[in-house]
Amino acid sequence: MKKRYLIFLSALLLVGCNDKVEKTAEVKPDAISYVDPFIGTGGHGHTYPGATVPFGMLQVSPVNGISDWDWCSGYHYSDDVVIGFSHLNLSGTGIGDLADILLMPTNKAADLTLNPTSRDSLPYKSSYSHSKETATPGYYQVFLEDHNVNVELTTSKRTAYHRYTFKEDDEQSVIINLGFAINWDKAVATSLKVEDRYTISGYRHSTGWAQNQKVFFVAKFSKPIADYKLYVDGQVFEDGDHEGVQSSIQVVFDPNEKSPELLAKVALSSVSIENAKDNMGTSGFDFDKTKTAAEKLWNTALASFEVESPTDSLKTIFYTALYHTQLAPVTFSDKNGQFRMENDSIVTAKDYTAYSTLSLWDTFRAEHPLLTIIAPDRVSDMVNSMLAYYEVRDILPVWTLYGKETNTMTGYHSIPVIVEAYKKGIRGFDAERAYEAMKTTMMQDERGLNHYKKYGYIPYSLLDESVTITLEYAYDDWCVAEMAKALGKEEDYQYFSERSKAYQHLFDNESGFMRGKSVAGNSWNEPFDPKHSNHREQTDYTEGNAWQHSWFVPHAVDNLIKLHGGNEKFTSRLEQLFSESSEITGDNISADITGLIGQYAHGNEPSHHIAYMFNHADQPWRTQYWARHIMDTQYNTTPNGLSGNEDCGQMSAWYVLSSVGLYPMNPAFGEYEIGTPIFEKASINLPNKKSFVIEAENVSDKNFYIQSATLNGKAFNKTAIAHDVILKGGTLHFVMGATPNKQWGTAKTTTD
Repeated sequence: MKKRYLIFLSALLLVGCNDKVEKTAEVKPDAISYVDPFIGTGGHGHTYPGATVPFGMLQVSPVNGISDWDWCSGYHYSDDVVIGFSHLNLSGTGIGDLADILLMPTNKAADLTLNPTSRDSLPYKSSYSHSKETATPGYYQVFLEDHNVNVELTTSKRTAYHRYTFKEDDEQSVIINLGFAINWDKAVATSLKVEDRYTISGYRHSTGWAQNQKVFFVAKFSKPIADYKLYVDGQVFEDGDHEGVQSSIQVVFDPNEKSPELLAKVALSSVSIENAKDNMGTSGFDFDKTKTAAEKLWNTALASFEVESPTDSLKTIFYTALYHTQLAPVTFSDKNGQFRMENDSIVTAKDYTAYSTLSLWDTFRAEHPLLTIIAPDRVSDMVNSMLAYYEVRDILPVWTLYGKETNTMTGYHSIPVIVEAYKKGIRGFDAERAYEAMKTTMMQDERGLNHYKKYGYIPYSLLDESVTITLEYAYDDWCVAEMAKALGKEEDYQYFSERSKAYQHLFDNESGFMRGKSVAGNSWNEPFDPKHSNHREQTDYTEGNAWQHSWFVPHAVDNLIKLHGGNEKFTSRLEQLFSESSEITGDNISADITGLIGQYAHGNEPSHHIAYMFNHADQPWRTQYWARHIMDTQYNTTPNGLSGNEDCGQMSAWYVLSSVGLYPMNPAFGEYEIGTPIFEKASINLPNKKSFVIEAENVSDKNFYIQSATLNGKAFNKTAIAHDVILKGGTLHFVMGATPNKQWGTAKTTTD
């Protein structure tokens, strides 16, 4: 009897153990475990692998030291040399700047008297291997082969933390170089000061893409400084603080401190050294605690979506994309709310956080729409940041970098971002003041608006890129009209609505393209080749050609279809876009034309909405086909995993939204086009504590056509869904199949 009892008890224990094993197996890995920050660091992605927190002020990352297009972020995966670790870096831009406040640990003395013109002349550069390099959200590590130093980086919102592990008995030294610059950047005034045995402060003023950029910093170390040499424009100083153009310092730490670890923390400010000190605070050097906190912030940020798929690579692409969408815009105001404006005035953000690195030509398309879903509070802060800029310049920003206008790209796409926010119910900013800013901006005469107002379009002989600029101003006008309507300004609504038809002037019925028109309005720009590209000069199109730019009428797609002659002609031309040969003609072809599928160029933003236009022509199955094809061919898990510049989150935001079956073809309209979901289940965890679930029954790499759909159990036969419907929570269920259901989604209706 006792034996039988023991056998029974053992069986219970085994069942219990198996239960525990099963429950352990069901524990979902953290979202950050799927993120690979090296995706996009190769090819033309232009991303960086370093450490930051969501929308953080600092991006502490390795710098290779090369000035070239593919090193716009300071780093490219093809490289194996590092010159230091900077604290401001750009994510995926097509122009390079920043890489400010470079720190480099070394185990030997270096002669810093020479003014280096390239990294080859830097005596402290080091080789490294990708086999000894890691990156996860909020953390970066690399081993410096030439100095035998292991470098680890992490960061809080406004303070970067470095941990250097030296070889035992090696000299422990750090170089800070404020003069070295890459790409468009150029130092104009720098200064360094050893404040005490643990603290160095200084500033770096520079010009480049961001003109009149002023960065103030403080660096604190965990060990006392035993000796240092200060180099200013070729001269060596033993003490004091001196201003010059090229400033650098090498500090050597007390050899009596035997620990192989040296810790440093660095904080910045656009205002002053005192503000940088305030940003740093009084906390210690707890690297691991900071790293854990950064990981927690990222897990929270990535928890806005939960996707389910048996294919882990899809999760890696998705969560890395979601990670990239939350690197920019970046926090710009200090802990006390202060930040520096373009005219050097210091203003204070009251009750909001100021942001910069607003890549609006790119990000108004999908990045900012995504943020209205996952981070609406940040959206209102970003709007307030734009309005602060308006207070100084009497015009809304185009593309701000470190608080400075770069005037990069075309249009005024702060306007759709503001209107989208307001129409989606996001408040926290002065709507009347915002409207005044939008109207004033579109009524001034800069950047071709004088010609646009006079002729109703921009004649090609008066301004380069006239077609692109006209089309984008037409969309901006439509957005102003929508805001005027929402605020009860009927006369303005009528005026800007009429102006938003400017695209009609440029449509050539014979060729089917938007073309450059003469001042007289009776002839086109000849000769005409729709595949021709001439980068940013003597051209009618911005970073592209007629094939790529003729579709930008997101506010009037139905009318564009009529101009083409109806659904069949329109969809035939759309299909030709994707099937045409990928030859680009010209002697000065834009490097931005990448990710080609036919003449469709996914590597640049003007193409991003095009696949979703089939929905408006009663052929949504074509949207489903091409959206899936783009996802399958333009994104992967390698460093070359982006087909073009990441552009501060836009390339990734396209994937995040498209992969769950949604896309904001006209962001300010407040609806999302239905595409094709790639995941079996995607849950959007909304800030209002509700959840919107998108299910795709039978989905696979072959089953990407929608057969039927229900919304909260009721039949759903529409190709768009409203933002406010998503905010209410619920379940959108699709049944997927391998062949098109040409009956689904063809009813010309919209969501309530």
